[in-house]
Amino acid sequence: MLVKIFGSALNGIGATKITIEVNISRGAKFILVGLPDNAIRESKERIHVALFNQNFRWPGYKVVVNMSPADIRKEGAAYDLPIAIGVLIGSKQLIAKNISSYVLMGELSLDGTILPIKGALSIAVQAKKDGFKGLLLPYENAKEAAIVDGIDVYGMRTIKEVCHFFNNPQMFTSEYVDVK
Repeated sequence: MLVKIFGSALNGIGATKITIEVNISRGAKFILVGLPDNAIRESKERIHVALFNQNFRWPGYKVVVNMSPADIRKEGAAYDLPIAIGVLIGSKQLIAKNISSYVLMGELSLDGTILPIKGALSIAVQAKKDGFKGLLLPYENAKEAAIVDGIDVYGMRTIKEVCHFFNNPQMFTSEYVDVK
């Protein structure tokens, strides 16, 4: 199953929309393409353990992740969250019909906690410019991103909260989400 999720790459003080495609099919490999740096290449292990510790499972299939545009270098662990959500949707552990309306960014801790990232303001500005409805970021970054008017900002603490958001978006309010 092919899933498209959106993230953002920082370039200077600006950002560029990144499409993260996750495809799950027959096989048993994890393949990551699209100019990822070492931190992104190491994401499989972080994501695998974080999903396990949040009571999800790693699919027993081939997972291919394509990050485009391929000519833009992607750096840092902030792509953990969109890749993990792509894996959950692709393996049918999460239904998120409105995923294409949001930009997701966040580094995952091994326990499934979403850790702060750099450039939340630039990411929010670009997400608004690209016409996205909202932005899901680490809780600690929500205040910075919420400076941008015209885009909903949701601060998330765990990958499980992100899943709850897509299952019950009406329970969440923009900016500082605090659901346990």
